[in-house]
Amino acid sequence: MRASFIDPGALRSEFALEQCVTTPDSLGGHTENWVELATLFARVEPVSTHSLFGADQSLETATHRVTVRWRAGLKSGMRLRRGPRVLDIITVHDPDETQRYLVCRTREQGA
Repeated sequence: MRASFIDPGALRSEFALEQCVTTPDSLGGHTENWVELATLFARVEPVSTHSLFGADQSLETATHRVTVRWRAGLKSGMRLRRGPRVLDIITVHDPDETQRYLVCRTREQGA
């Protein structure tokens, strides 16, 4: 397989990588807290936008392709945060299976 070229200088957007931790409550439910695991530098490329309208309100969603340096343990269900901006990680893959970079497909609500 031919290795794809990714310019490491393009990884210039700083994000906090977060994982959801659930804690059981006394009523049989749970509370969710997001814990910061690391700081990552990424390249963010917009892919698509979508708007849904219903119940007299609209929900805007944008998807992005986010490229980061390879990191063990990065998986779907985590999220990337930069200030008020939150990108939920939907899929993660190694584009050329060399463990150099990971490409994440993300969804941003309210974009």
